[in-house]
Amino acid sequence: MTGGAGGIGSACARHFLERGAKVTLVDVDAQRLQQTRIALGFPERTGTQVSYLSNAHECALAAQAAGEPLYALVHMAGLFEQDPLDAEDRSVWDRAIASNLTTAYEAVLAFREVRDPGETTRVVLCTSRAFQRGTPGRAAYAAAKGGIVGLVRSFSRDLAPRTLVNAVSPGLIRTRMTSDLVAAMGPERLAEIPLGRFGEPEDVAGVVGFLCGGAASYVTGQVITVDGGVING
Repeated sequence: MTGGAGGIGSACARHFLERGAKVTLVDVDAQRLQQTRIALGFPERTGTQVSYLSNAHECALAAQAAGEPLYALVHMAGLFEQDPLDAEDRSVWDRAIASNLTTAYEAVLAFREVRDPGETTRVVLCTSRAFQRGTPGRAAYAAAKGGIVGLVRSFSRDLAPRTLVNAVSPGLIRTRMTSDLVAAMGPERLAEIPLGRFGEPEDVAGVVGFLCGGAASYVTGQVITVDGGVING
């Protein structure tokens, strides 16, 4: 579980733990990883801190941390920040691509080496409706999340039939990463959501759980949008 200390990542971890799964958390933030591990009641060995997941070597080490073949990779790591068009510094673009797209690519390649040979394994990546609608001031983020869809389409063919590869595409979910954005939105934005509320991390976790379960055994190469009905086509 990459991004395991984040709002959606920790909700996914809780979802699996409550159903008896063994989970290994991976995150770049050692302090928050430790706090999440304690909050969820994880044994010590299930928290793995890495410095940068876009590094292939670190991804491989994280994949090996579980100490046994893996059934699923749930990749929720990412970065969400402003990317003004008039900025001369392209570091935001570089960080967005590295943190949101390259990390996913490297994580899947690392998972391929440690996946359980006796199971039809699962990969669930995280894209965003930003790639479908566009997001002002966040072109780099939207581009990276669009790239995730390309990875899903390609990896679902590359890794079939041993591994099913899908993605979730969350809308506006209440997390630490989106707290400022949610706070700045008025009632007119909430009115755009047919279900009448912002999403919670548990809404995404339920769909991730489905994609990792037996009910999704004939589902691969798909992107499931979790946004309360904003995008319905």
